Amino acid sequence: MQTNLADFIQHTRDGEEADAILRKCVHCGFCTATCPTYQLLGDELDGPRGRIYLIKQVLEGQPASASTQLHLDRCLTCRNCETTCPSGVQYGRLLDIGRKVVEQQVARPLPQRFARTLLKEFLPRRRLFTPALKVGQWLRPLLPAALKNKVPAARPAGVWPRAGHARKMLLLDGCVQPALSPNINAAAARVFDALGVQLIVAPKAGCCGAIRHHLNDQDGGLDDMRRNIDAWWPYVESGAVEAIVMTASGCGVTVKEYGHLLAGDAVYAAKAARISALTKDLSELLPDFQEDLLRLLPGAVGRRVAWHPPCTLQHGQQIRGKVEGLLRALGVDVQLCADSHLCCGSAGTYSVLQPELSLRLRDDKLNQLQATQPEMIVSANIGCVTHLQSGTGTPVRHWIELIDSALARR
Repeated sequence: MQTNLADFIQHTRDGEEADAILRKCVHCGFCTATCPTYQLLGDELDGPRGRIYLIKQVLEGQPASASTQLHLDRCLTCRNCETTCPSGVQYGRLLDIGRKVVEQQVARPLPQRFARTLLKEFLPRRRLFTPALKVGQWLRPLLPAALKNKVPAARPAGVWPRAGHARKMLLLDGCVQPALSPNINAAAARVFDALGVQLIVAPKAGCCGAIRHHLNDQDGGLDDMRRNIDAWWPYVESGAVEAIVMTASGCGVTVKEYGHLLAGDAVYAAKAARISALTKDLSELLPDFQEDLLRLLPGAVGRRVAWHPPCTLQHGQQIRGKVEGLLRALGVDVQLCADSHLCCGSAGTYSVLQPELSLRLRDDKLNQLQATQPEMIVSANIGCVTHLQSGTGTPVRHWIELIDSALARR
């Protein structure tokens, strides 16, 4: 694709990156076949190829419009198109650049500004979100259905292990996950404790930065990233930990990109690259302990589950097959549904900002998952777990909870 970037972005870091990405696109259209919003809406501008054209026009100096903004807003950032693309177009990075420029040019209506500001200032702050969620859970029986969907029933976390071990790893506690599903991180800590590894939560670490970054407050997102790096660095610098564990694939894909996102920061660039290199999803770590888990769980776990691989795991981090392989080795009957590569519609704050599209995608995904007749649906991201659970009576859990409960029944 030939480009002629406008003066305002030429010779900038964003401009050089966008130019290189645009030039890789060969207009083949393979991406449209796997784009969830294109499948629903059938509009070229609601598929990756169309959005790439819109971004190219804006970066070449054509003024953005509210229509441009709408088509970019409708993108889930699922990055399915990156998996499909034969040319290696890094669409997600181009979209971030395009959205930032469009946000600077197009003033949003007041209701949109209010909703987006509320989300980026409220969700990442646990001291605000956690008590508000508890009030919502207390009032849940009285809430209208649309709001009840966003307030999952309270679930206990169980006991956090207190034993110390020579092997240690950091664990990102996150922002909304400890309130929405506190058992996920506690389950991970218990499983690793049984394997002789201690998970440590750095007190000052919080939101990974994804919420603000994807709401076009990219400076605020970078500040969240710097805070986490500062919280983790003493452990990393001293060599006390061997990895940084992610139980939410949405956080994992973001932390793995710290090195890229902070490459232009002279103070944090080297540290960010080191943090990204140390960051591992649970599914990258636990297969190394498979023999130990088999010794701890000699009998087959014996559950039939439908595995929902989050987009942030299979497309963002390009991790496939690891969860299914481990669970099957432990005796779990793991089913993959039809079109398992497609997004469930959660996509961070997308389910709040684009509710109609999000619910259509959720219901389509649940129909496919339920067709496998599972006892339980398991996933690897808190957003997917909460979103899917809002539309079904079948239990939806993080896959680490399945292993934790099997260990508890020994």
